Amino acid sequence: MASAVADVAVNAGTDSAEASGLAPLESAVLDAVSAASGEAISSIDLAASLDVPHSVLVDTALKTLSAREALTLTPVSHEAWVLTAEGATYAAAGSPEAQLVRHLAAATGGQSLPDVDAALGAGVRKIGMQQAMRLGWVVMDRPTKTLALGAGLSADSLPTDDVAAALKNLRDGSGDAAAAAAAGLDEATRKALQKRKLATPKTTKTFTITPGVRIADARKPQATELSREMLDSGSWQGAAFKPYNFAAKGKDVAGGHLHTLLKVREQFRLIFLEMGFSEMDSARYVESSFWNFDALFQPQQHPARDEHDTFFLSSPATATLPEGSGDYVARVKAAHCGGEAGAAVTGGSRGYRYAWSAAEARKNILRTHTTAVTARMLQRLAADTASAGGVFTPAKMFSIDRVFRNETLDATHLAEFHQIEGMVADHNLSLGHLKGVIHTFFKKMGLDRLRFKPTHNPYTEPSLEVHAFHPGLNKWVEVGNSGMFRPEMLLPMGLPPDVRVIAWGLSLERPTMIKYGVQNIRDLFGHKIDLEAIQRNPICRITF
Repeated sequence: MASAVADVAVNAGTDSAEASGLAPLESAVLDAVSAASGEAISSIDLAASLDVPHSVLVDTALKTLSAREALTLTPVSHEAWVLTAEGATYAAAGSPEAQLVRHLAAATGGQSLPDVDAALGAGVRKIGMQQAMRLGWVVMDRPTKTLALGAGLSADSLPTDDVAAALKNLRDGSGDAAAAAAAGLDEATRKALQKRKLATPKTTKTFTITPGVRIADARKPQATELSREMLDSGSWQGAAFKPYNFAAKGKDVAGGHLHTLLKVREQFRLIFLEMGFSEMDSARYVESSFWNFDALFQPQQHPARDEHDTFFLSSPATATLPEGSGDYVARVKAAHCGGEAGAAVTGGSRGYRYAWSAAEARKNILRTHTTAVTARMLQRLAADTASAGGVFTPAKMFSIDRVFRNETLDATHLAEFHQIEGMVADHNLSLGHLKGVIHTFFKKMGLDRLRFKPTHNPYTEPSLEVHAFHPGLNKWVEVGNSGMFRPEMLLPMGLPPDVRVIAWGLSLERPTMIKYGVQNIRDLFGHKIDLEAIQRNPICRITF
């Protein structure tokens, strides 16, 4: 095979093939196409003349030259019939029914089934017996279970084995449908062979080869772009440039995808901005116990401050208490301890009446709620009010960020999640203002049927759970918590006595799970998240 290809390549000129970058087989194909003077060539005939397998010719030469537009390949499908292993056996030895008839003709008298099995094999006997009895070639004596030739048959007048003849024609012919038909095998015969699993159709593809539009440039060096070196040397004049395919699509860019929580977060953020709120700087995951608990008038012996509810840091284990805020820390201590000092600071509150510990307040934790950020913002508002000569400027703020709690992990709880919080500070706000703002907020989400239920929070009084009728779930669900910050929290900061602060909060994960039908929160946030689901999730519109 190699020598035949080499001979053709030599005739074409090995030097020219090397100069053009063509392989010997490609050069031989070009010679054959040129010699055909524009006539179409069959790839089967060309493979035979070059003494190479058809698949090798197609994969190594024809596809390359077609890509260069040196050749035009027109696919042609052929239906070939291929013998199965069983069919090939019967083509050589005869069909089972013919083998059975020949055996009975050569024997003396009837033959028992065990005798036939010993001579031909049980498999051949069973198939041959079935086919031969159907054709009337063989009869069986039921009482003795012996086989004999059918009526009119003898050793001198045996039937023709048409099955073996048909199998031989398929085996020895070209195998395509036209050759099979020419050999006398009609469609019914081939289908009968297929039904007996002796032959099966197989579609093969060949090509009709004609010269391409760039066959004249096929032996020239192929260039993809015009370079400065080509211009300087003048080699561009003899080069063949590959055409540009301006209709080809580029590679799919594996662009980023927004996490599902980020989509929903942005919608909540837009709602707050539409309502005139400004966003608080909440980029502080590590918080001191002072801002997370003490500044909110949450006692140091409160269960939420235990290790089973809160993550404490080992390094750095403590923080510095606020400085430069006058005696703010002392006023917070007085509010907790109560007594005359506490009553003076809080407007008459008795406080919790315990020994407040600065060491406990210094402990660093992972913040358990974004209300710690709200406390910092309110204390800053108080400082700005003092700097402005006691003139208070109302504020509307919000935050959406991550918080951490030492929770038991399950389908609806994680140790870290996101909290949405809104806050309004102004003169003489009331519970009616709180309910009105919350109604406006949730109405923008498509939830306009709300209920409020009294509850308890350490730093708000009164406190209300917010329930909404969810049209998608067709039931009432808890959607948030709310309240008015206690005077024991606000007055030690230095805010004017008539300033009230209303606030509400909810999680980001729960509405996201409802929106996208997520049943397990661990599929939404954490190492078990489904990345493909993030890519498939549609654009978020907060309307329920």
